[in-house]
Amino acid sequence: MAKLILTNEVTGLGAPGDVVEVKDGYARNYLLPRNLATPWTKGYEKQIDAIRKARKAREIATVEEAKALGTTLAAEPVVITAKAGAAGRLFGAITTTDIASAVSKRGVTVDKRKIEIKDPIKVTGEHSVSVRLHPEVVAKVKVNVVAS
Repeated sequence: MAKLILTNEVTGLGAPGDVVEVKDGYARNYLLPRNLATPWTKGYEKQIDAIRKARKAREIATVEEAKALGTTLAAEPVVITAKAGAAGRLFGAITTTDIASAVSKRGVTVDKRKIEIKDPIKVTGEHSVSVRLHPEVVAKVKVNVVAS
């Protein structure tokens, strides 16, 4: 078992600054090459504190605020225009960055790492994505992809 400090949020494992124990292969082949975690040492304790402070500053403070933001996001679909072929197939895919920038145009700031897409969005039409606003609150957001 390898002891690691997460530097980014990993779904199902933890948030930045968490100390986790995972199997050696998962650490060596997935988390470390993608810079999602660093090996745990005593010297990294200060770094853990800095990561946690930064996370607290970015995080939505209460569940009520997160629920209010979730209802605001779910109220109307987010419209994204992209280049598409004749059959409605996109040239490329819609990413979490595209969704986060479209949401920010509505006046709501959402971290792209909090957006979860089940399947890659590669066709025009209406799609559903999840936004994790708080550990206890997940908002469903409709994304309407329109051909430009």
